[in-house]
Amino acid sequence: MATEIRVPALGESVTEAIVGKWFKKPGDAVKVDEPLVELETDKVTVEVPAPTAGVLGDHAAKEGETVAVGALLGLIGEGAGASAAETKSEPKKEKKDKPAPAAAESNGGAEPSRLAEGAAPPSPAARKHLAEAGIDAADVAGSGKRGQVLKEDAVKAASAAAAAPSTSSQGDIKASAAPAFQSSPGLAPSRAFAPMPVPAQNLRIPSTANDAAREERVRMTRLRQTIAQRLKDAQNTAAMLTTFNDVDMGAVMELRARYKDLFEKRHGVKLGFMGFFVKACLQALKEIPAVNAEIDGDEIIYKNYYHIGVAVGTDRGLVVPVVREADRMSLAEIEAQISDFGKRARDGKLSIDEMQGGTFTITNGGVYGSMMSTPILNAPQSGILGMHRIEERAVVRDGQIVARPMMYLALSYDHRIVDGKEAVAFLVRVKECLEDPQRFLLEL
Repeated sequence: MATEIRVPALGESVTEAIVGKWFKKPGDAVKVDEPLVELETDKVTVEVPAPTAGVLGDHAAKEGETVAVGALLGLIGEGAGASAAETKSEPKKEKKDKPAPAAAESNGGAEPSRLAEGAAPPSPAARKHLAEAGIDAADVAGSGKRGQVLKEDAVKAASAAAAAPSTSSQGDIKASAAPAFQSSPGLAPSRAFAPMPVPAQNLRIPSTANDAAREERVRMTRLRQTIAQRLKDAQNTAAMLTTFNDVDMGAVMELRARYKDLFEKRHGVKLGFMGFFVKACLQALKEIPAVNAEIDGDEIIYKNYYHIGVAVGTDRGLVVPVVREADRMSLAEIEAQISDFGKRARDGKLSIDEMQGGTFTITNGGVYGSMMSTPILNAPQSGILGMHRIEERAVVRDGQIVARPMMYLALSYDHRIVDGKEAVAFLVRVKECLEDPQRFLLEL
């Protein structure tokens, strides 16, 4: 009896996902808990394991499709084991694959993509291009191995299809005969410039055939779509303002240089900068509670707990895992938690629960070389601290001009709940704690 593979529960408020990549092909033998398919949600990427051993059937959901929680992804049929399944399937494949080249030769090489369609389906990138252009893959001659349609083939086919309608509709009239976005009297408007009103921000002038052949269209991942939507929502909702200050990182750098080897030997984790910033922000949040609060309707929710989000950049986009109860953790525990988050974020192994419930966020653009920026709020939070690169700058100390390792700090905050005075006081407290780390021990 076949076992169903279904989309698992993906966490609170997550109802659908995009099928990212299948690790197994139909007919492959699978083992229990072996990863079968990758699902992209608006928060994390999840691997769906095999619920039982057997032979994988056809994919019920293809790569790039959107599936709801509980939807059928495929079936696992009973088999005599991985080795038996592979032994039985290989001879059949050889028989099917061998006649294909002969057929292609006897046909003079015509329509290679049709003859090899079963053995070499279009590449994922080509499939996306063809789907967007509304072109059947069987109508495109593939240049890849065994007639596989590659992305270049799909781009050329899409460009040719886009150029054909415009040529026929315009006839011998050149595009320059009438201004763009304005139809000539007595002349039917072209498909590219329909006279219906379109919002200015949605207008995109079609590329020429030469430019279109060199463009690449890639569907936004669910994570990237969510990042874009939430950042824009934060701008539209909050009254965001950013306040800056700078901090002399000399004391922290000296402390790290003196104790980093002993710290790593004792705690098994490297002593970084982020732990110091978390500790400094905790001290400031306790004194300025509005920065740790949020607005809910006509009420302000002051949170007497401190869950600090730490932004981590990955290939899929920015994710913000949360260090919970950070005020109850030691510096070593905070560093260990952040290090673990960073590794698992890059591997796509973070759970949804680990990225929810933050009360304040810290983001470090300095690792990419940023000197100064204005971070966008991680709604519904009312504050986010931006770190930047450390560089030696000339400053005045005791009447003397000296070079010191300085960093710009940026606090973006919701001005509806945080006043300018509170924002400045917050940054000053963070600055004081970092320039004199002994304040952590004395809680001053």
